[in-house]
Amino acid sequence: MRKLNALIAGSTGYIGVQLIKLLIKHKNINIKYLCGSKSVGKNISSYDKSLKFKKLPKIKKFDKKLLNDVDIIFTALPNGEAQNISKYLLKKNTLIDLSADFRLEKKSNYQKWYKQKHKAINNIKKSIYALPEITKNKIKKFKIIGCPGCYPTSILLPLIPLVKKKSFNLKNIIIDSKSGYSGAGREIHKKYKDKNLYESLSAYGVGFHRHNSEIDQELRKHTNSDLHFTFTPHLTPMFRGILSTIYLELKNGFSITKIEKILKKFHKDNNFVKILKKNTFISTNNVINTNNCFISVCETKYSNKVIILSAIDNLIKGGAGQAIQNMNLKFNFNYNQGLK
Repeated sequence: MRKLNALIAGSTGYIGVQLIKLLIKHKNINIKYLCGSKSVGKNISSYDKSLKFKKLPKIKKFDKKLLNDVDIIFTALPNGEAQNISKYLLKKNTLIDLSADFRLEKKSNYQKWYKQKHKAINNIKKSIYALPEITKNKIKKFKIIGCPGCYPTSILLPLIPLVKKKSFNLKNIIIDSKSGYSGAGREIHKKYKDKNLYESLSAYGVGFHRHNSEIDQELRKHTNSDLHFTFTPHLTPMFRGILSTIYLELKNGFSITKIEKILKKFHKDNNFVKILKKNTFISTNNVINTNNCFISVCETKYSNKVIILSAIDNLIKGGAGQAIQNMNLKFNFNYNQGLK
């Protein structure tokens, strides 16, 4: 089987570099082009020294003519830019986007949450929001694949199975998430230049973080009931990782043991989701540099309330790794290829 040629647009960002580091290990992929805007002509090793001795192309400016030479386009770009690229896709191209451009199914929601008009409205219907453990083989029919955000990945993997089983009160969900600063991109260093980024914990987007939109969209696909949740993200003085703490009020007939069983049954064939023994305390350290999601259900002093812990690496499971999972599903590659 021939290798598929890939183009990575936004190759110098944290997610772009992580994609490169995973794809060079993938036996079915050849990295044909690396694209950037401010880094044209440079070697990617300027952004990550571990890539110094890897045979990789120099960074060039994106041109739609490059699409003739590739099968897969990964876009790790600012919101709005993948929309433009999607207009030039050829029949043989598949676009795997890691921004928010193809996450929301309604153009009005995109404008509401991202404060800009969607520039490729016709392509929204041709795309799929692809959380691989949920969408699975549905992805094969689509040429544009929208990868979930990092926070929603850590939140939806434990919540969707429980929503489907109507196991808890949907009007009283509290989600507290903490992320490493790499989730904010390289520009975070300029933004926090005078704010002691490396020794402080910061709440941001309180009540109105953009990821509210996709969490709401995806949970509602699995219930006809009304849904209320409060989501608060925090930026921590660590480079990578996300830990989401989710507070749920159980319905009658459900216990911590039953919740644990629901999660284990749902994810039993999902290689990268690990349901740990109840009351196991987890940390981001458990999942750093892996494509895993660790989930634990913890009891509280109230028998009808549980706390769910969910940890991922935001750059891999919440970013590049998830994109490769989706690619493996789309092209019938070994599911673990490039990720183990």
